[in-house]
Amino acid sequence: MIACLPISIDLLALRDFVQQKLCEIGMLELDQFPMTERKVVKGGQTCGVYFCLHGPRSVKLTAIADFERKSLICYGSDGSRTAEETLPQ
Repeated sequence: MIACLPISIDLLALRDFVQQKLCEIGMLELDQFPMTERKVVKGGQTCGVYFCLHGPRSVKLTAIADFERKSLICYGSDGSRTAEETLPQ
């Protein structure tokens, strides 16, 4: 869990939620493709997480969990914004 933020985040639940959402967007089978993540840091503090789902044929679907706005922004393989949702509690 990330506790230094005004909200507490369960990273395992967040990973599962993001992976499910990106697989829906890309019409991919769940748990069949690797997903990487990186912390997003602003002013020395973690303010989000960048996720990248590596699909077949070099397809990459990405999402950013923004902890300040409490939102998840998803991007398709062409880089266009495809969805924005509130982060799960």
